[in-house]
Amino acid sequence: MNQATALRALLTQDKCHVMPCCFAALSAKLIAQEGFELTFMSGFAASAARIGAPDLGLMSYGEVVDQARNITDAISIPLIGDGDTGYGNAMNVRRTVAGFAKAGCASIMIEDQLAPKRCGHTPGKAVVSRDEAYDRIRAAVDEREALREQGGDVLILARTDARHEHGLSEAIDRATAFAELGADILFVEAPRSEAEMRAVCSSLPGPKMANIVEGGETPDLPNAALQDIGYSIAAYPLSLMASAMQAMVTTLRSMRDAGRPDQMAFGELRRRIGFDTYYES
Repeated sequence: MNQATALRALLTQDKCHVMPCCFAALSAKLIAQEGFELTFMSGFAASAARIGAPDLGLMSYGEVVDQARNITDAISIPLIGDGDTGYGNAMNVRRTVAGFAKAGCASIMIEDQLAPKRCGHTPGKAVVSRDEAYDRIRAAVDEREALREQGGDVLILARTDARHEHGLSEAIDRATAFAELGADILFVEAPRSEAEMRAVCSSLPGPKMANIVEGGETPDLPNAALQDIGYSIAAYPLSLMASAMQAMVTTLRSMRDAGRPDQMAFGELRRRIGFDTYYES
């Protein structure tokens, strides 16, 4: 079973899948080791980890695809890749979808932000016109169909950030059109209340994704509530990155002050990375 097929199977289940988001191969490996069934390469976290810079469209297409390829090489669960705006016009979108599929991603997210894009829970976001947004999703779907004709597959996760600038109704209208164009998963970014989240899920067909940013604009609801609302995926884009950064800062401060903080034992570290498996093979 390829990863796109595996993701499609997950989305048929009557549950909301908790999806911790990764930023590099090691974090993805830990997610898989702890029994999670899918993950997402967070653009925010990947940009911080790879180039030490904010998620403002600074990473190039090539850097993002390379990061995704490293992750898919390390895990056997489906990875959703963050394709941002598609890196240009409709032809660029098609190339982006093809590149992510070739890198082993089960799905790719394409959004309607104005380039350069930014994190969905930060100020200053703007979206392109409806026509341009639809052109991006249409191109992504066209490339998915072309891949299928060649024996490949990838799911299209269509995202709109229109809620921020134009209100919830516009965001729902855009997502509805994305579904009509053939998107597999819908993502309305940053609804601001449970009522808005319910309006999104009751208005839109097919699988929907919630994006839970601790301290962000969307309510951080329990998974049971998210499932009741109608979400199929609950993404947590910053949980691992925030935890890792906090742990590193704590360790560094302890070392600076001549302390020795609690940390993972060397044997456990080796096992997690794969040394034991390597020597056994």
